[in-house]
Amino acid sequence: QFELVESGGGLVQPGGSLRLSCAASGFLDNAIGWFRQVPGKEREGVSCISGSDGSTYYYIDSVKGRFTISRDNAKRTVYLQMNDLKPEDTAVYYCAAVILRRCYSDADSYDYWGQGTQVTVSS
Repeated sequence: QFELVESGGGLVQPGGSLRLSCAASGFLDNAIGWFRQVPGKEREGVSCISGSDGSTYYYIDSVKGRFTISRDNAKRTVYLQMNDLKPEDTAVYYCAAVILRRCYSDADSYDYWGQGTQVTVSS
């Protein structure tokens, strides 16, 4: 059974950090991506880690250097470490899996989705 479960969201002050986790049950070496969505806007790709060689991709310029994606294959968990958080990072964050091993930036290319976790950056 394939299931993605996110955790780690919450309320944090600007400049703070959070680490999101995505428990990927049933997935072995699939590419796993993180997306975020705010009300009234389309879901946007944040980052992805491939299933083949662990290559990482960041799709939003403003998160480069602040966010880090990683995976622990033994735990079948993918993490998104978010540092120096800004109010504009506020969104529901989703993890998603591709049947294939390669990463994509668009949500339509992903086959499985978690339920999302809310991240709120506010003072």
